[in-house]
Amino acid sequence: MTAQVNFRIEEDVKESAESALKDMGLTISAAIVMFLTKVGREKRIPFEITADPFYSENNTGYIEKVAEDIRSGKAIFPNMN
Repeated sequence: MTAQVNFRIEEDVKESAESALKDMGLTISAAIVMFLTKVGREKRIPFEITADPFYSENNTGYIEKVAEDIRSGKAIFPNMN
């Protein structure tokens, strides 16, 4: 028995993936079946997923403080000339 799964994805992401998969001799459907089969067997995402450290809480707080210092005139910039 088969099931149908529908999802939405940005057109540029679809086109990029479709092109790369075509070069590998795969369709999007085949790649998704491979991915889901591996997830089901291994009970994990079959690749590393990490957060971009730029968006970490510490970095975001630092950037907000620097921005506030710039707005308030507290920031001192060396002469770049």
